[in-house]
Amino acid sequence: MTASKAPVAVAVFLSGGGRSLQNLIDYQRKGILGNIEFQLAISSSSKVRGVQIARDAGIETRVVLKSAFAEPDDYTEAMFGPCREQGIRLVVMAGFLKHVRIPNDYARRVINIHPSLLPSFGGEGMYGNRVHQAALNRGVQFSGCTVHYVDNDYDNGPIILQRCCAVAKDDTAESLAARVFQLECEALPEALLESASSLERR
Repeated sequence: MTASKAPVAVAVFLSGGGRSLQNLIDYQRKGILGNIEFQLAISSSSKVRGVQIARDAGIETRVVLKSAFAEPDDYTEAMFGPCREQGIRLVVMAGFLKHVRIPNDYARRVINIHPSLLPSFGGEGMYGNRVHQAALNRGVQFSGCTVHYVDNDYDNGPIILQRCCAVAKDDTAESLAARVFQLECEALPEALLESASSLERR
């Protein structure tokens, strides 16, 4: 009889409604995410729905306000210290809108999803419908999403995978966002599985 693999402890950083977290929880409940376990959620706000989604799923939840820390290193410790305490091996930024430095021990252990085909339409201030409107303004024929490892620059770091969709002539930022989010719902769980497998091979 083959022994089951030890769980891969995952933390989720979030800033908003928690749609991506809910999607990951749904995938986990369907048994699609294998031995991945969501053990910690850290939100940049106490007032967002993502906090309640995490709590309802039985995930330990903390709120860390960036404004409470004058020094970037102190903010980094406030975010990643609890991860170390919990034995977190991978961190998923799922709609996390704050910039936090990645400590050396979490290099290539933090993944982010962005609603464009990076390196296009990324960088500071590029999130949500701003990204999709910028793509429409440029007149691109294709858009999509990118899952990548996070480094200390906005929307940078090695790409894990991308998913692509056509842009219609009558698209608005809202209609394009809805179509791209459907791609995100498939891409993020797949990238998380790939990252966990890569981690176990190290």
